[in-house]
Amino acid sequence: MTGVEKRADFEDLLPVMASKLGGEGLINELCNGFQLLMDKDRGVITTESLRKQSSFLGLQDLSDDELASMVKEGDLDGDGALNQMEFCVLMFRLSPDLMRESRFWLEEALEEELKGDGV
Repeated sequence: MTGVEKRADFEDLLPVMASKLGGEGLINELCNGFQLLMDKDRGVITTESLRKQSSFLGLQDLSDDELASMVKEGDLDGDGALNQMEFCVLMFRLSPDLMRESRFWLEEALEEELKGDGV
């Protein structure tokens, strides 16, 4: 199985997790996932920490370049690593269905807020 196939499997699983766990439960699980993958000394996910956990994730066949690309894809501040917020944002970005749901929830919350302001 390739990394792309594994990513597709993940995309299908995240919305299921969200529906079973609810928003808060999903965030807790993402935080637990971050803890498993992070470099314990630095408190961030690095290419090296991913390499160390690659067999646990089923990613042992990925090259160092592919692992580095995974980190780079989510690295919003350009420091070469993923902090917890960047990791969670990346997980949501990798799940188009979850992104659509999140956008819907945001729009609903904004509508309610505007109603409350008498607009």
